[in-house]
Amino acid sequence: MGIHRHTEADGTAVVTVDYPPVNALPSDGWFALAEAVREAGRDQSTRVVVLRAEGRGFNAGVDIKEMNADVGHTALIRANHGCFEAFAAVYDCEVPVVAAVQGFCLGGGIGLVGNSDVIVAADDATFGLPEVDRGALGAATHLARLVPQHLMRTMFYTAGKLTAQQLHHFGSVYRVVPRDELDAAALEVARNIANKDGRVIRAAKRALNGIDVQDVHRSYRYEQGFTMELNLAGVADEIRARFDDDLAARQKGH
Repeated sequence: MGIHRHTEADGTAVVTVDYPPVNALPSDGWFALAEAVREAGRDQSTRVVVLRAEGRGFNAGVDIKEMNADVGHTALIRANHGCFEAFAAVYDCEVPVVAAVQGFCLGGGIGLVGNSDVIVAADDATFGLPEVDRGALGAATHLARLVPQHLMRTMFYTAGKLTAQQLHHFGSVYRVVPRDELDAAALEVARNIANKDGRVIRAAKRALNGIDVQDVHRSYRYEQGFTMELNLAGVADEIRARFDDDLAARQKGH
């Protein structure tokens, strides 16, 4: 359990997220993920990073239980900072990051894949931001990198989801493969990158970030301010409490 990193012989670093049961990361997990990606990028023998996850889904966002257990706003602030650091680490990684996505990719998962360079997805992958249903905001910055503007707004307001096949249609997902072929497909793309001259690949990453039309760090930080407002106003606590009650009722019904 936790964040694990290993390096393939060709210079591909693999960072694995493993927080069962659904990969909802606690604050410390986001910081650990950020450090693992940064360390991989700083290693001059690394030419590409594959970001993957164990379990049913790629990422379910932040650990809501951690926030609900906190009587103040410490957990929220740490989660905000942790997500910011993890998303930034992927975007600023000195080499390209290939995201391998299976199952659900929600909330913070969108921040990770939206800031990655290449996305390979299993055919069961779905993508969405349930933030509005949780009394929070955030990661619209990153969703806007995956879908057109009006679709992003519709998904955000409705907390709707899109499939890997739909994102492949928009060109944001590079390949869609059967679940049992996901790791191999991600590594295939990574090896194609790793076979290039590492000096050129690192320069290319800097160049592409330098010509990006959106400052993802500032934009996401702006969104986080509204999440804090909703929490200070008590709105988020009220909605999260309803979510917990609904979840308990559904579990009891089963």
